[in-house]
Amino acid sequence: MDRAVLAEIEDLRRMKPSALRIRYREVFGEESRSSNRQFLFRRIAWRLHANVEGDISERARRRALEIADDADLRIRAPEGFFAACAPGESARSLDRGGAGRDRRLPCPGTLLTRQYENRRIVVEVLEDGGFEYQAQRYRSLSAVAREVTGTRWNGITFFGLSERRDG
Repeated sequence: MDRAVLAEIEDLRRMKPSALRIRYREVFGEESRSSNRQFLFRRIAWRLHANVEGDISERARRRALEIADDADLRIRAPEGFFAACAPGESARSLDRGGAGRDRRLPCPGTLLTRQYENRRIVVEVLEDGGFEYQAQRYRSLSAVAREVTGTRWNGITFFGLSERRDG
């Protein structure tokens, strides 16, 4: 890469966000909508590099526009997509004094099963936000897990409803 561009990029590293916004205006000819220092630094550095080495090809630019034009492209599924709730019912229905229902919990009527020490544990999710296990009502999955194991457990974890984070 050109030494002058490298030197200019090093100068950018030491600039404050206000100075980066001014430099952004000089390089791009428009105001930045962001004040994020890292974003401004990366955008300006990329543009300086592209000015010297050359921008992306017209073919690549057209392809990027085709991909961006895909209107139905979604990053995440819409809320309630995976819920097997009755029509009009939301997995976030309000219960227990107005607190939002935990999104990790399945819809009412769902049977949660787990094998524990050669026993099959079956728990039904109730309409009012409670849980039923062996014809007895519990306020939380943790209470059910405590009843089954005799020790304290996070009920969401015990029944495998939490997403694992690898990291």
